[in-house]
Amino acid sequence: MIYTIGETVYDIIFKNNIPIDAKAGGAMLNTSVSLGRLNIPVALIGDYANDKVGEIIESFLIENGVNTQYITKYPVGKTRLALAFLDDENNAEYSFYKLAINDNCKLSFPKVTKNDYILFGSFYAIKKEIRNELFEFLSHAKNNGAIIIYDPNFRTSHLDILEEVIPMIQENIAISNIVKGSDEDFLNIFQLTNENEIYNKIKDFGCENLILTKNKLGVSLFTPALQKNFKTPAIIPISTIGAG
Repeated sequence: MIYTIGETVYDIIFKNNIPIDAKAGGAMLNTSVSLGRLNIPVALIGDYANDKVGEIIESFLIENGVNTQYITKYPVGKTRLALAFLDDENNAEYSFYKLAINDNCKLSFPKVTKNDYILFGSFYAIKKEIRNELFEFLSHAKNNGAIIIYDPNFRTSHLDILEEVIPMIQENIAISNIVKGSDEDFLNIFQLTNENEIYNKIKDFGCENLILTKNKLGVSLFTPALQKNFKTPAIIPISTIGAG
């Protein structure tokens, strides 16, 4: 079984400052939907409010084969929104509106067994309100033989909190079997652009396997036994939303 852990948002997409579309989003939600469409057993661990937007997101997940039994639904409040403003090349700049609830965040976690996969990352992985229970779950999963994959998905909009959250990012790397991140992530986090320096930094924190995505420049794989670059075909992007 594959479990993804991350925030759910509802993306409202703008072009030339005019709303043109709206979709369920979030880095781990996008991953779970891609897996569900491939008929791979996957469950999303996350939360949203019991409002109309939450209903839209839940219907979308179910339609795409994603197990929602570990979603926490808050009886009051409003589900997160993300406004995505597309530029001339269809790259998105985001404005986020947080989940508004009266109670503390509380997630529901499954019992994990050997060879299950755990994918976690983005803002959920550095969120103080759920940090203790999340890390307890990850530690338990690793002790049970699960394979843990961390995707920092660290945006420039979070740079103002980097100093505060860097210890959590380091812990996330250390507990993971694989780190998957973009060149932009590691520029933001470590101020590094050289691939070998990025890999050495990841190893210094305790993870020996790195998947480094580089947009049109391809994907690099680093392991103790192998280093290889894979080319990506040239495309004309419709949108970079959900590109992960």
